[in-house]
Amino acid sequence: MLPEKPGVYQYLNKEKEIIYVGKAKNLKRRVSSYFHKEQNSYKTKQLVRNIADIKYVVVDSEQDAFLLENNLIKKYQPHYNILLKDGKSYPSICITNDYFPKVYKTRKIIKGIGEYYGPYSFGNTVDLVLELIHQLYPIRTCNLQITQKGIEENKYKVCLKYHIKKCCGVCEGLKSREEYLKYIEDIRQIIKGNAQEISKIISDEMRKLASEMHFEEAQVMKNKYDLIERFKSKTIICNSHLRDTDVFGYLQKEEHIYISILKVHNGSIIQAQTIEYKQIIEEDKAEILGRAIVELQAQIGSKTKEIIVPFIPDFIDKNMVVHVPQRGDNKQLLDLAMQNVQQYAQDQLKQQDKLNPDQKMTRILSALQQKLRLEHMPIVIESFDNSNIQGTNSVAGCVVFKKAKPSKTDYRKYIINTVAGQDDYASMREVVYRRYKRILEEQGELPDLIIADGGIGQMHAIREATEEQLGLHIPIAGLVKNDKHRTSTLLYGFPPQEIGLKPTEELFHFLTQIQNEVHRYAISFHKQKRSKQQTASELDEIKGIGTNSKKVLLTQFKSLKRIKETTKEELEKYIGTKRASIIYDHFHPEITH
Repeated sequence: MLPEKPGVYQYLNKEKEIIYVGKAKNLKRRVSSYFHKEQNSYKTKQLVRNIADIKYVVVDSEQDAFLLENNLIKKYQPHYNILLKDGKSYPSICITNDYFPKVYKTRKIIKGIGEYYGPYSFGNTVDLVLELIHQLYPIRTCNLQITQKGIEENKYKVCLKYHIKKCCGVCEGLKSREEYLKYIEDIRQIIKGNAQEISKIISDEMRKLASEMHFEEAQVMKNKYDLIERFKSKTIICNSHLRDTDVFGYLQKEEHIYISILKVHNGSIIQAQTIEYKQIIEEDKAEILGRAIVELQAQIGSKTKEIIVPFIPDFIDKNMVVHVPQRGDNKQLLDLAMQNVQQYAQDQLKQQDKLNPDQKMTRILSALQQKLRLEHMPIVIESFDNSNIQGTNSVAGCVVFKKAKPSKTDYRKYIINTVAGQDDYASMREVVYRRYKRILEEQGELPDLIIADGGIGQMHAIREATEEQLGLHIPIAGLVKNDKHRTSTLLYGFPPQEIGLKPTEELFHFLTQIQNEVHRYAISFHKQKRSKQQTASELDEIKGIGTNSKKVLLTQFKSLKRIKETTKEELEKYIGTKRASIIYDHFHPEITH
């Protein structure tokens, strides 16, 4: 019998391997829920089937249960638990343990080298901090292993940095170690976000020097003061009275969960980190956020007891002060944390797509397959669109996407042959029938999905051509545009039903690409045909001008308009005096008559 107390339970399989670790406010009730109610998730059902034994540990409080669970998951990495994935390596600032320390940016954390501050995930924050440091303090940047004994034995020589006043020359003993370490302490405070305190110290020193009539030294201090004030104006992102706060952003995309932390001190972000979890079985987001808060604060060494979150987390320290803001400075910080975690997720997705180009294709087409409930993934998609002006020069275009990418060698243009006037549905039937009748005759590849650039009427026209005339059963969808001529609705089925899509979805952008491409292709063919017809009809009216002459003129002048505007002398250069006169007289009858 399990006790009705807080604790941690472990599920083991037949091989005595720990396959899941969980925490509970009430062990008996929580463990029983796995076996006494129907599980909706397939992976949770699989977990339950594989449970052969149960172990548990009773603890004093929910918080103790949470911490123990976190440690056991890290130790055993059970198959069904949420997995922490390595995050992107953001830069940090290192202050080395050298006799005369150096300060530099790094992405590698090596224990024993020095103390690290960060990571920083916001643009050029690290560069901004380092730029200020090197403008304020002439610390060394060389790789010399400087010792007191080496200085006394004159082993080192100052470099160019000293002569341009970017280094204080510690290698020749021109600055004492005690004074140099004061620089380092000031730098440490700036990195920690205490620039305001340094600014006050410099301001007091500036006033003291001025009162003692040391105006040159006072001006140097004023320059430093101005530098810090400019730095503060760039880095303070909210009310500077907001002292120590950790802000968390949360984003879930399918089984991937991204959570970020922004460490705020004196209104400035001094550290930022993002982690990614991969969810194996369905877990409550409040529990996941609670776990991430412990993990992230440990990673950046934060002991802050005040946090800002998008929703109340579970199993957090009872001494925590939790804010879920709706407005004001805290809401501004929360929005920034959410932007940060969204950007991180986008960066991860782009990086994965670079490493595995087929991954994006699979992701998009799997989403489309699920939305339309297709039997097979639509590897080959074809889309049709008509184009005409008041029923004249009627044409159509067919574009083909293979593995979610345009296959331009498979694009086809069609001149409408059997339809008189403006009848888009009849035109669509003709083109679709011609397209797939030929593919059947040539034993070619049929598409997995047909998309009409239009609504219900176009979809029915395609269905009549494929199913009723050719006996084919190819899934048909329709894309409808709104009043602003932008993709708005996906239709599927007979009778057609609207399929829910968000404009921010990757699938929505893919379908918009298909619709824009088929529209562009059909329109460009229509313009080309109309232009050729207009050009040909006017030049064909001129007696005595053959095909070669027309070809030469169009090649040289590009358009009929430019031919009309050209002088007789210019025409003579390309087609001779006689033909030039004929063409010029045709287009300028008011001069010749």
